[in-house]
Amino acid sequence: MPKTTITFVCRECGGESLRWAGQCPHCRAWNTLEEFTVRPAAARHAAAARATEGPSRPVPITDVEEDDEPRVRLEWEELNRVLGGGFVKGGLTLVGGEPGVGKSTLLMHAALQITARRGTVLYASAEESARQVRMRAARLGALTPELLMFAENDVESIIGAIEQAQPALAVVDSIQTVYDPGVDSAPGSVTQVREATGRLMRAAKQTGVPIVLVGHVTKEGAIAGPRVLEHMVDTVLYLEGERRLDFRILRATKNRFGSTDEIGIFAMGESGLREVEDPSAVLLAEMSRSAPGTAVVPVLEGSRPLLVEIQSLLSAVAGPGVPLRRTANGIDLNRVHMILAVVENRGKIALNQKDVFVNVAGGIRITETAADLGLALSVASNHHNVPLPDGTVVIGELGLAGEVRRVAQIERRLSEAARRGFTRAIIPRGAGDQPHRISDSAGTPDQGAAGPLRTLEVRDLAEAISAAFPAHMTSGANR
Repeated sequence: MPKTTITFVCRECGGESLRWAGQCPHCRAWNTLEEFTVRPAAARHAAAARATEGPSRPVPITDVEEDDEPRVRLEWEELNRVLGGGFVKGGLTLVGGEPGVGKSTLLMHAALQITARRGTVLYASAEESARQVRMRAARLGALTPELLMFAENDVESIIGAIEQAQPALAVVDSIQTVYDPGVDSAPGSVTQVREATGRLMRAAKQTGVPIVLVGHVTKEGAIAGPRVLEHMVDTVLYLEGERRLDFRILRATKNRFGSTDEIGIFAMGESGLREVEDPSAVLLAEMSRSAPGTAVVPVLEGSRPLLVEIQSLLSAVAGPGVPLRRTANGIDLNRVHMILAVVENRGKIALNQKDVFVNVAGGIRITETAADLGLALSVASNHHNVPLPDGTVVIGELGLAGEVRRVAQIERRLSEAARRGFTRAIIPRGAGDQPHRISDSAGTPDQGAAGPLRTLEVRDLAEAISAAFPAHMTSGANR
């Protein structure tokens, strides 16, 4: 009879080692190896025989059907967008987020939308009692007989319930509290999480039921458990947002059936979450149009343009010898350092005695370079204590020589700005040569589909500052 063997698995990279060591031999991370018990596997000869017969036999790639995977669509288009069209039948999805951010609430809303279409949802709660889940369902208005409650943390029992009920969706909350009785370790360990996820993955593929796993995150923001957990599932979603704020952002970091560039924006209220159908209007609802240091930038999140408000604040240092502070929220700090260096050297704005604070309003995180010019003009607005003219948006990448570079899909950005009532756009010179309906560098109104939007084309940062603050520059206030 084959014996069980002991190996050690790295919770960061999933690499295996026969002996424990302080450093993982694969990814060189320290103190990440944990004991893993390997149970006897089935005979390899039998597995090889099954590989050439039955439904799993190899077939020519030309015989594979081209149809998309069947999906379970939801009423919320924000959620469908992030998933790539809905839950894929037989797919395994992992939803992570900080405690209290609204993971269980989001999945309860998804379950309610599926049951509204006469589908059945199995909610396996391995962390909360059935009464606690019922209280949440009552608060969200999800009390329906099509929602099957199953308070169990035994993975064999959960799989058995899925096979028996054959629901349209199964939710396991959470994977860190599920255990496999055949594994001699505590729930939440590398061994348990890896084995339980593997068994649920096989159950999803065999039954065709989409399964959603809820995962906790560590203090570093990563999903708790072995890194291999994210490699095993088909889709990884992160629900982001501050608990004291209303907005929640659902972001896909891995999706085998769709794009990872899309985001979904939701608002948390007393009755749970609701989707935000017009994010630009919500993100700019509390904008102060007459405050210096504020710039509006159209950014792309996947296929959708969003109008985002960039805020900056300059403050004199406390005294000589005090180190300068550079703080950024919602944008890469290294990018901020580079833009500030360009502003100081090419824009002739002294920042060597100023603390700089940068914030992206609404909890949005900007990852593209199209917001460079907006950040630079926000800092210049603070320096001159003059706000940008009302109804102005800024688009452009900033180079180290101070040149303003063109960005992709500028027509979609301008169309979104015009739809929200903006009347003036500062864009890179030469963008008018691209195939879209905008005005020329003289700034004549565009009467196309984008609406009456004036565009001012600029070549470099100095020209952009002059275009943004014409009256201030003319009066000689730029000292």
